[in-house]
Amino acid sequence: MSVPIRLDNLTVTYERHPAVHHVSGAFQPGSLTAIAGPNGAGKSTLLKAIIGELRPAEGSVDRGELTRNDFGYLPQAADIVRHFPISVADTIMLGAWKNSGAFGRFSRADAERARDALAAVGLAGFERRHIGSLSAGQFQRVLFARLLLQDARIILLDEPFTAIDQRTTRDLLDIVLRWHGDGRTVIAVLHDFDQVRGHFPETLLIARELVGWGRTEDVMNPDNLIKARAMAEHWDEDAGDCAPEREPAHRKLAKREPAE
Repeated sequence: MSVPIRLDNLTVTYERHPAVHHVSGAFQPGSLTAIAGPNGAGKSTLLKAIIGELRPAEGSVDRGELTRNDFGYLPQAADIVRHFPISVADTIMLGAWKNSGAFGRFSRADAERARDALAAVGLAGFERRHIGSLSAGQFQRVLFARLLLQDARIILLDEPFTAIDQRTTRDLLDIVLRWHGDGRTVIAVLHDFDQVRGHFPETLLIARELVGWGRTEDVMNPDNLIKARAMAEHWDEDAGDCAPEREPAHRKLAKREPAE
């Protein structure tokens, strides 16, 4: 991937009330970026807009030459149904769908790659286990194995380390860092600021509106965190409909005359 994913004045609404409000910037090719912010800040909404699950109410997401097949997406665990009668092996094989098609057959090479992916996440021999019998950490390992099999250029992770044990978190973080080392673009919604500071070079800090976007050490400073918390606390859920804005707020500010 040689072209950034650009957000231009992006606004995403639910029933015309903004969940993400006039966000502009770019994810550079091969970058490793955390999306951070308070609860209800629009982090997951932003991720879904990037992948195309939600349509912008205003502005755009420019993915360049990328197609849906170039994206690997891991939703929040709460959004995944685990009582469906499916085995670990079948769950992982879903990562090979772009090679086989919706109704195609999987090859022996796909099956071998699935076994390798399962071994890579520390679950060799779990192929026949039912996903409903797995612990939260084991199930998250399975979902990472599915992403490994998918072999996508862009990896989107929505709170991938929530409610799992520390050992699993360390192992899965190693996989994230390996993706980054391979030159893939990785974007992860995270709530643990220590994880953000310790492992993610870039951060997008949001509280529905953009607070900061750039190097983590610059963005995740006390002033920005206080600002993000205040913005989230003072957001009016009963505000009127989101009116179109001709120009992003950060561009307007840049044009103001300096104070004398």
